[in-house]
Amino acid sequence: METNYRIAYNKYWQDLKKMVPEEIATHLAVTYSSDTQQFIVSFFNSEYIVDYSTERIYRKSDGHVPEINASIIMLNYLAYAKKPQDMPRKWVSLKELPKGGMLFYPAFHKDSILGLVKSFGQQPKGLLECAAALGGVPASFGDASAVFQAFPEIPLCVIVWEGDEEVQANATILFEPSIEHLLHIESAIGLGMYLASKLRREAKSFL
Repeated sequence: METNYRIAYNKYWQDLKKMVPEEIATHLAVTYSSDTQQFIVSFFNSEYIVDYSTERIYRKSDGHVPEINASIIMLNYLAYAKKPQDMPRKWVSLKELPKGGMLFYPAFHKDSILGLVKSFGQQPKGLLECAAALGGVPASFGDASAVFQAFPEIPLCVIVWEGDEEVQANATILFEPSIEHLLHIESAIGLGMYLASKLRREAKSFL
């Protein structure tokens, strides 16, 4: 797995190096300094430096180097940059995303959704406590829900339904359709998996 991540990480750096950084900054809500050759990227509730010249990524506030899967997502976000698209503002399941969403959904459900059910299905309000650590804002869906700004243009919504003796607990992660123009489908899936993993990790501390 680490080897696959490293291959993807190197590929997206190569893709990014083929692009004009100043043009990327016109398509996305990022800043780029030609003096330092650095992007500033907002990822969840932190700002990260993506250094174009040294190929380093670290958190602006303390120099923390993110997990490689988070770095891959940030690189794909920059390298995939296209002109903004007018898309409907609505929530959709991964299954509704083109270019493989339906194909990848069973693995996504097994790896991420079931983990959310396990962590929050019997205590949905715990989702709100854990969401706050990632900048999540409470929403009005299900028994508990929160909206996260993964990037300024890319929100995600996590919803949990509480289970009891008669009804099985459930959960979902929803996307906006515009994500198909902002991330490769595998990075969109990776983003949902990253968020689910972070929430489960927070749950072990909070709950």
